Amino acid sequence: MIRALRNALRWIALQAMLLLLGLASLGWNLVALVLYPLLSRERGRELGRAAIARGYQWFWNVAERAGMMRLHSQALEALRDEPGLIVVANHPSMLDALMLVGRLPRSACVMKASLMRNPLLGPGARLARYIRNDTGHAMVRSAVEDLREGGQLVMFPEGTRTTRTPINPFRPGVTLIAKLARAPIQAVFIDTDSPYLGKGWPLWRLPPLPIVFSVRLGERFEPQDDYAALLARLEAHFAAGVHRPADPTP
Repeated sequence: MIRALRNALRWIALQAMLLLLGLASLGWNLVALVLYPLLSRERGRELGRAAIARGYQWFWNVAERAGMMRLHSQALEALRDEPGLIVVANHPSMLDALMLVGRLPRSACVMKASLMRNPLLGPGARLARYIRNDTGHAMVRSAVEDLREGGQLVMFPEGTRTTRTPINPFRPGVTLIAKLARAPIQAVFIDTDSPYLGKGWPLWRLPPLPIVFSVRLGERFEPQDDYAALLARLEAHFAAGVHRPADPTP
């Protein structure tokens, strides 16, 4: 009885945090909707990305103080102010982008075009000049332009959350962007034994607590003309270096 009550309280606390994150996101998107036509592209990008990073960092601080989650991401501080960098990571959870962007206020993510057009979810991403994935060509062009302007790009080459051990096959694109922008690629490993919000894990299901994520830096890859060969090297590096539980699916 006591254990069931404790789990019920933990479930309520976890859902409350997710609801708080959703409400904060909605509030910022309403503000961004007003700011978008008023700010220059450069100023809007700087403010939009910094605000999103600060909001995600706030969420992690609240989650840690509540005893729900622990995030060890200090390794990302070395990348914080480096312009023109592509940050590539494995993708065990829906929370991965929140972890990376929260520590990297220069960074942009690639987002679905449908989300960018959503009136409630898209204004903040549009203000921050996140990269739309309308078409592969347009996405690559926008990413290259952003990197040349000193931004950072966060990418998950698996394309979706990890469903097989150790990683899904990498999709092309990231090494082509690196070639065209002459931008280095920094490998980042996200380690967790928690199945929470992995592929197939529903929001409402309570995982073992606390949920622990650790971030560590991998190898730095310089761009090269043979971007297909570089993609193979990058995938092999992650396949050999990622730490995954024996069964990544719930």
